[in-house]
Amino acid sequence: MTIAILGGGLSGLALARLLHEKGNDVVVLEAEPAYGGLCRSKNEQGFTFDIGGSHIIFSRDTEVLAFMRRMIERNEQRNSRNTKIFYKDQYVKYPFENGLFNLPDKDRFFCINEFIKTHIAVEKGELPAPENFREWIYYTFGKGIAECYMVPYNEKIWKFPTDQMSLHWVDGRIPRPPIEDVIKSAIGISTEGYTHQSIFSYPLDGGIEALVSAIAEPIKDKIRTGFRVTSVRKKGRTFEISNGSEIIVADQCISTIPVQHLVASLDNVPAAIKKACASLRYNALVCVNIGIRGAVPDISWLYIPEIALGMTNRISFPSNYSAHAAPEGCSSVLAEITHQPGDEVSCMNDAALIDHVVTTLEAMHILTKEKIVYSSVKRQPYAYVVYDLEYQKNIAIVKDYCISVGIPLVGRFSQFEYLNMDGCIRSVMDFVALHKDS
Repeated sequence: MTIAILGGGLSGLALARLLHEKGNDVVVLEAEPAYGGLCRSKNEQGFTFDIGGSHIIFSRDTEVLAFMRRMIERNEQRNSRNTKIFYKDQYVKYPFENGLFNLPDKDRFFCINEFIKTHIAVEKGELPAPENFREWIYYTFGKGIAECYMVPYNEKIWKFPTDQMSLHWVDGRIPRPPIEDVIKSAIGISTEGYTHQSIFSYPLDGGIEALVSAIAEPIKDKIRTGFRVTSVRKKGRTFEISNGSEIIVADQCISTIPVQHLVASLDNVPAAIKKACASLRYNALVCVNIGIRGAVPDISWLYIPEIALGMTNRISFPSNYSAHAAPEGCSSVLAEITHQPGDEVSCMNDAALIDHVVTTLEAMHILTKEKIVYSSVKRQPYAYVVYDLEYQKNIAIVKDYCISVGIPLVGRFSQFEYLNMDGCIRSVMDFVALHKDS
């Protein structure tokens, strides 16, 4: 049996490898000249940057974590997380509720007082159950933490009103803080949140692409790059997959490409399916890469909720992830700006984006312009799935249709779910475990 896998990103490559290891004949069809998707990296002038935003290796899933670490063994640097939130010109420990002791006195009182009041009201049944993401934030953290950090940051990254977002995805993704930890944090007793990422790994050489390269190693001869799928047709018991000039015939077709691209490649798709697919919302991403002479703060990554500081929502420091990510005597900064396709950011050229980010970094006292020795911009049209209130209805319609035409969906933008790298690999492992030929 020949299995065609659409897309050569992390999910497609992991899927191809595991199916290959089970004895299946696979072919991976990747549109870009190089495989790896959002997990590709670039090395220029001695600086290594991930082109799809900051990626690190961590997971609560011990099987997936062991798999990823096995892929980069002997090329792994393990790091202790030191992550901050830039709030009112100072660094606050991440997550915000574990860093209340860093806040100005009035803000700290506002956050802890509202947290406790809200907790009591919930326990007494005085608050209605939340019906959207913003209501969940207030219900879980109280007005103080919500308004000081959670709402402004989430609206900055999602570029979407939180009261128009679904809350179905938050459990397990945004942990509910123990009340004892929040109180300890407010009075200066150190606590840790999101402990599953407190120690994370990163490739010493090659950036995050080293992970996908290692995954792809046994199946490199099965990967077709530069093959942009334009049509997928079921013909009898086989699939005919074309890029407009060549046809690949396969017994089974599995998609890991954005579901919008898949639906556009199918014939005779009903209008209701096209409408549901077109209604799925997502953000694009701009990554601005900066190399400087000298050191950067000893921080893993940094969240920026304040609108006044510009469009950047997160900054990471790749030279703190890997000792080989920058030339000797230099350091690196990766700034991320999420945006909606077709908006103001889409129209900014690289020079304008770099200038905007440098202005932000100077205002935060992270660097000065004269120290910059390298800069570049990378753009990704698909970065984050946005869970609006119609998401669950629309994705169910699209998934049911894809299943009905015999094309399983695996991975972040094919399943159209906000999956980290470990979530992508878990979706692959679960699919392979259920594969009829396994």
